[in-house]
Amino acid sequence: MAKDSVQAEIEATFIEIEVEKLRQQLVDLGAKLLQKETLMQRTVFDIGKNEFVRVRDEGNKITLSYKRLDELSLSGMKEICLTVDNYTQAVNFMQTLGFRIKAEQETKREEWSLDGVEFDIDTWPWLPTFVEIEGKSEVAVREAARKVGFDFGQALYGGVDEVYKRYYDVTSEDVNQKWREIKFGDGSVPEWLERRRRQ
Repeated sequence: MAKDSVQAEIEATFIEIEVEKLRQQLVDLGAKLLQKETLMQRTVFDIGKNEFVRVRDEGNKITLSYKRLDELSLSGMKEICLTVDNYTQAVNFMQTLGFRIKAEQETKREEWSLDGVEFDIDTWPWLPTFVEIEGKSEVAVREAARKVGFDFGQALYGGVDEVYKRYYDVTSEDVNQKWREIKFGDGSVPEWLERRRRQ
């Protein structure tokens, strides 16, 4: 695949947020709520080292995305994202091409827009809620983070595995290759993962 065929995803993640405070800050700054918190379903396919394809039902649309992590930096994730019209058929399409399902996942996401920058308030199973800030430039993302009082020195980059690693003694390989299902279930942390919680 040609290097210039994918776009940089300029995004920073901030954990240990105060969700209600952040919502109020966004309202006060004039941000627009694009989508209330919505349960999202994902099927992820393993296609190579540090890259994957994801089918995601986002509630208001279904996307088929190619993702590749080149480095842990503000613009280190690369992506191509398409909108498709059928979740099951998109999954079948990938399987027909011979790709195996790596994981099935559930998340909750609330989407806001502030001056062209997107704030995605995300909840994943077994994690405190966090926020991803994504924009068209590094300057825009940094400025948006500053407006809500985030310390950019505390930003995380890359996939959600980086967040799991902050709370549990796990590796990226554990999260991305070994966890076949990441779903909410009854809301409790599985015993096998609770034993690995960082103190």
